[in-house]
Amino acid sequence: MGVVVDTRSPRTRNRGRRSNAGFTLLDLFIGIAVVGILLAVALPSYSRYVDRSNTAAAIADIAKIHLAIEAYVMNSDAPPPDLAAIGKGGLLDPWGRPYEYLSFTGLKGKGKMRKDKNLVPINTEYDLYSVGPDGDSVPPLTAKPSRDDIVMANNGGFIGLASDY
Repeated sequence: MGVVVDTRSPRTRNRGRRSNAGFTLLDLFIGIAVVGILLAVALPSYSRYVDRSNTAAAIADIAKIHLAIEAYVMNSDAPPPDLAAIGKGGLLDPWGRPYEYLSFTGLKGKGKMRKDKNLVPINTEYDLYSVGPDGDSVPPLTAKPSRDDIVMANNGGFIGLASDY
């Protein structure tokens, strides 16, 4: 038996056979396209999830503050002058801003009170709310800057988005 020797050059010996040594440019582009599509689908869903969880956290915080204020009212027959009087002065909403509180004790007029679509105050003793993700707010809840606020209304009967009230 003799030895068979391939006399073709290395260039012609590999012709017709594909090397599996790495990714082709097409493979790389397809991978990038798949990742881009997944991100395009996932990021809006994640953003909505974060918005809902921040809103839920603000609602829970406002409910806790409301209970602390009500306990204060039971002992002193008047709402506290500020949130520091009930130990909640440094509490920040999920967007990093302090919760807004306005006691109506000694307040002249209804200008600063939060109001519904009929411009009637939504609470009788105090207002408690978060200015929401945009950080902007005005007293009527129907105004565009106030639609994303998290508010307490009906003297604690409603706590949620101003747009839902």
